[in-house]
Amino acid sequence: MYCTNKRTPICSSGSGIPRTESEAVQSMTETKEQESRNRRILAVVVTYNRLHLLKECIRKLRAQTVPCDLLIVDNHSQDGTGDYVRGLASEGVKYLDTGANLGGAGGFNYGMKAACVMDCDAVWIMDDDCFPEPDALEKLLEAERIVGGRDQYGFLSSAVLWTDGHECCMNRQRIIKAFYRHVEWMKHGIIQIDQATFVSLLIPVSVIRKVGLPIREYFIWGDDIEYTRRIAMRAGLPSYLAGQSQVIHAMRENVGSDVAADQIGKLPRYRLAVRNEYYTYCRQGVYGFLLYHFRWARAFFRVLLHAKDHRLKRLGTILLGMVQGLFFHPRIEYPENPSGKTDSLEPPRPVSGISGHRI
Repeated sequence: MYCTNKRTPICSSGSGIPRTESEAVQSMTETKEQESRNRRILAVVVTYNRLHLLKECIRKLRAQTVPCDLLIVDNHSQDGTGDYVRGLASEGVKYLDTGANLGGAGGFNYGMKAACVMDCDAVWIMDDDCFPEPDALEKLLEAERIVGGRDQYGFLSSAVLWTDGHECCMNRQRIIKAFYRHVEWMKHGIIQIDQATFVSLLIPVSVIRKVGLPIREYFIWGDDIEYTRRIAMRAGLPSYLAGQSQVIHAMRENVGSDVAADQIGKLPRYRLAVRNEYYTYCRQGVYGFLLYHFRWARAFFRVLLHAKDHRLKRLGTILLGMVQGLFFHPRIEYPENPSGKTDSLEPPRPVSGISGHRI
């Protein structure tokens, strides 16, 4: 039996098929939302000797409105992290000990490589001091749906706040100049970016297979900038800030990095930052080469003019990092080699002289 309706030509009464156009649109929307919820997301958390923070991170992840699997990548902590996380195995929490302190870069390389053989659709990566709001993942998946689905973006980045509810200075995304191409998405808190940090980043596994893994030799600082720029700029995959997805980054202080003012004990990290950025920026050609030298020349003169102590040591850190950058040629690993087999999860040698992987 057929019935007619001014808004839809033909529909079947009592068959469960939407009777009007608005009902059809609502049905399609609900179907897409259900598909998003059915995706298998693996949260990858890298930790090192910060069990008190990791416990809160795990608690926040397990309280998500959209459930996700959980993998803890431990950079061989000595504070009881291993025993604690192994005790959660019956609750589905997976644990990997890298066997050495590989830094944040090595930890994410290790964890994302493992994720690619765990039959998941996307990885949600973060440090152990990242505390997602209960609907953080749900809002990321809503943003995924709005931008067109899993095959239409490179990565999605959450809005990162400090413990006082304001912007976390270390985690600013970089908005592209042509963001107005999708200005209609701004009402959803979505804006196109080409750079972000590893504090709540959703990346489809298909993208990881295409662009490779984070460069483990970076060890610390700059690995996330290189990786997100590789996705958004070198691979040309549009990526977005999903502003309605919010997380807290529980840093001790809400300050950016400044070699002229930071604690003297952190100078080895700045040496690595200078070295790593040489590789990151100089791959962009002349523009990147000039930008790199402008950035660190400005830092050099800031030390000369404003550093209150250890001026020569700070200047030497910058110069040493620049020299090391000239000889720094890491290779990009991929989760599968040409034979189709997954690369070994054998950890690389740790970088000496660095005691931690994040601030």
